Amino acid sequence: MPAPTIEQEAAVAAFRDGEDLALQAGAGTGKTTTLTMLAAATPRRGLYMAFNKAIAVAAAQVFPPTVECRTTHSLAYRAVGHRYRQRMANAVRIPSWQVGAHLGIAPNLALRIGERRITGRTASMAALQTVSRFCHSAAREITAGHVPRLRGLEADPLHAELAELVLPYARRAWADLQNPYEGAVRFEHDHYLKMWALTDPRIEADFLLLDEAQDTNPAVERLFTGQRDHAQLVMVGDSAQAIYGWRGARDVMSGFDGTRLALSQSFRFGPALAEEANRWLTLVDAPIRLSGTPDVPTELAAVERPDAILCRTNLGTMAEIMALLQTGGRVGLVGGGEGLASLTRAARDLRAGRRTWHPELALFETWGDLQDYAQFDPAGRDLRTFVDLVDEHGPEVLLDALSRLTDERDAEVVVSTAHKAKGREWTRVRIGGDFRGGEPEVSEGEDGERRQGRVGDAEARLAYVAVTRARHRLDLGGLSWIDRYAPTP
Repeated sequence: MPAPTIEQEAAVAAFRDGEDLALQAGAGTGKTTTLTMLAAATPRRGLYMAFNKAIAVAAAQVFPPTVECRTTHSLAYRAVGHRYRQRMANAVRIPSWQVGAHLGIAPNLALRIGERRITGRTASMAALQTVSRFCHSAAREITAGHVPRLRGLEADPLHAELAELVLPYARRAWADLQNPYEGAVRFEHDHYLKMWALTDPRIEADFLLLDEAQDTNPAVERLFTGQRDHAQLVMVGDSAQAIYGWRGARDVMSGFDGTRLALSQSFRFGPALAEEANRWLTLVDAPIRLSGTPDVPTELAAVERPDAILCRTNLGTMAEIMALLQTGGRVGLVGGGEGLASLTRAARDLRAGRRTWHPELALFETWGDLQDYAQFDPAGRDLRTFVDLVDEHGPEVLLDALSRLTDERDAEVVVSTAHKAKGREWTRVRIGGDFRGGEPEVSEGEDGERRQGRVGDAEARLAYVAVTRARHRLDLGGLSWIDRYAPTP
């Protein structure tokens, strides 16, 4: 255990005093080390709640044996989810309009709400979105507030009409999910997590450590704060790294009832990179600013041979991979490429007019059906980038590139999205060219003058995550446009 900093000493002292804590921990500031210091300061038994399984496994190697390290989903699976093993094993993708038909939505439904025409497909998609939003919420029942505000129906009276139509089907979908063995709705991990949360479980621990609190959804927040009557609560995270709002997460640290402390001394990089990080922290009005470690040599300069290339999108990672493979080097992909290769082979079958038994695509009869699903159905949003890749390059080109990938441990350079790079670090990092897509557009005012738009919070947060993955050398690459918005201090 290293000698604690003044900030870490303050956290340990407050923890020993029994205070509930909200600990803002900037990139590279040693949040895991700090949490292990807290755990080592007491003989009581604790639970560390991790963002994903890999983090939980790594944490178990450093925490004392008095602390159990788990993900919230693993806790929920142990309590409830195991009953739904069969249904999850048999889960296949079904277009939402087919699910809607099972729920009683007439495929030929056609009505108008305001100026918008509502079809059976639209009603089905809205019903399933409503269930997803309910699962991410702290609510106990599905209500009109969970119904999405579709384009053209944002006004309260129009949304109320849509909710009146959709709510009965959303409630049938939730009832369908209660069957452990079969049903029309695709069963997902967030479903059993919500079911467990609704039981108001008591987590048997003397203290709870919630990691990545800035990306916690309200359902998990309620689980966590619901233990306050018998456990000391500590949440740790970096508000500037809140990058999962699109899937229902929110920064729960801002409203937490507890003592607020911060870790601002980064051990990952030196002052030069800390200044770069602070440019992005200023843009998102973050509650902390970082200071680098003077003994760590860090510079911002071109990187010809990076250890990692970080991209904004999956499409960007594929483009980088294909360019790198042309140079003959060993290229790895964070998370590996076999899953994408299997999906690409299934796409090849569909494009050739053959059905596929791949569970993700088994119920699509043609490639056109999949294109429509990915483009227009919210349930297919996660497949949209994949479909674009296949359409742009063709499945054979993608399969050839993926077959030539090297295991990440043996690669000379790894490629990753910034989302998947979260929590990771490399010596030399280059920012991928697709980050140029995050630069605000130039607009023309009424006076005819051109004005640069404002950098969006979501883009700035993702950029902050990307630039803080480097230890010694950072090539801003696709993020060089930041100089037009926030000059270096």
